[in-house]
Amino acid sequence: MVSEKTLRKYAELAVRIGVNVQKGQLIVISAAVDCAYFARMCVEEAYKAGAGEVLVNWNDEAITKLAYQNESTETLSSIAPWRIEQKKNCIDKKCCFLYIESATPGLMADIDGEKMQAARMAKETAFEPFEFYTMANLGQWSIVAIPTVAWAKKVFPNDDADTALEKLWAAVLTSVRISEDNAPVAEWEKHNDDMLRHCETLNKYNFKSLHFENKMGTDLTVELIPNHIWEGGCTTAKNGAVFNANIPTEEAFTMPYKFGVNGRVYATKPLSYQGKMIDGFHLDFKDGKVVDFASEKEEDTLKNLIGFDDGSCYLGEVALVPFDSPISNSGILFLNTLFDENASCHLALGASYPENVKNGAEMEREELNKIGSNYSKIHCDFMFGSADMSIVGITQDGKEVAVFKNGNFTI
Repeated sequence: MVSEKTLRKYAELAVRIGVNVQKGQLIVISAAVDCAYFARMCVEEAYKAGAGEVLVNWNDEAITKLAYQNESTETLSSIAPWRIEQKKNCIDKKCCFLYIESATPGLMADIDGEKMQAARMAKETAFEPFEFYTMANLGQWSIVAIPTVAWAKKVFPNDDADTALEKLWAAVLTSVRISEDNAPVAEWEKHNDDMLRHCETLNKYNFKSLHFENKMGTDLTVELIPNHIWEGGCTTAKNGAVFNANIPTEEAFTMPYKFGVNGRVYATKPLSYQGKMIDGFHLDFKDGKVVDFASEKEEDTLKNLIGFDDGSCYLGEVALVPFDSPISNSGILFLNTLFDENASCHLALGASYPENVKNGAEMEREELNKIGSNYSKIHCDFMFGSADMSIVGITQDGKEVAVFKNGNFTI
């Protein structure tokens, strides 16, 4: 299927370009048991890169589903103190986090949404004190994905298991810029340079707002926070380490002004949330807040997302991705946000990233709230880009600039 040489390239990429573990640093790896073979390679690469300690946290989505089916809401919402202490201990050591993702789309479709909501809220509340560490890039973090048969069969339902898995692996490796005969670390260094130059162009315009339109019915104005910063590709943690939070990544993203979003937006791809697939939905915004919504599938799940907490009905991110980009051009719907968000312009309900406003990482939460940054316990991206997307940027002095035409950049 996939050669050991190629897998090792992927593991090296995750460790050296993804989290960029530093000499003597603790790296915490979260992985599904189905991905143990790849997690072991990442552990090896981490030690080769000079990691001082490696901690691996295992999970299994089948066991998680059994817990939801058989345990009470009270039990599921009880977070063991040792888990909280472990997270605190890792952050006190100034660790980096590598997440190896392999979730099966729609696996939790038959699970009680209210039970999942309560359990998620309990978890997010328990670990809330530590979320700023990654949200503000105080330490490095990165997400990569490993195909499984279950995921592959969702993406390629008409193929047998082996063929589907082979196709998904090919698509994933292309998306993360790995082939049998290339040097992916070098390719990613060039890709990061290209992304940074593009963000510099957007930052020079210093837009006051962006107006999105397409034939599906999206007509949305997103005001950007004053002193916003466009980011894309790699970023720099407080310890000086340059890392890539997402592999793959094709987006340039920034911070909306919390109370400055108005109009309607239609999603163009399904959204996987809490193991359920929300599809065919739109959101109506007024003064930043979602005031109405509808969905053809999993409307109750969408309702739970929007109503998760006080900030989940506001936007925390706006991201631009050209329709003519590698993942979009593959024509594959991955049913996984890590990939699908890098094939389409997207918005995120929930928390903003402090890095997207000048001096944001140095601000306290109250100060961020005061300038119009959104706070929530969650951050959930959904895709709304299309081949006919038009984006007009409004400058601080009221001039209109065509940013996108027919789904692609014009600047």
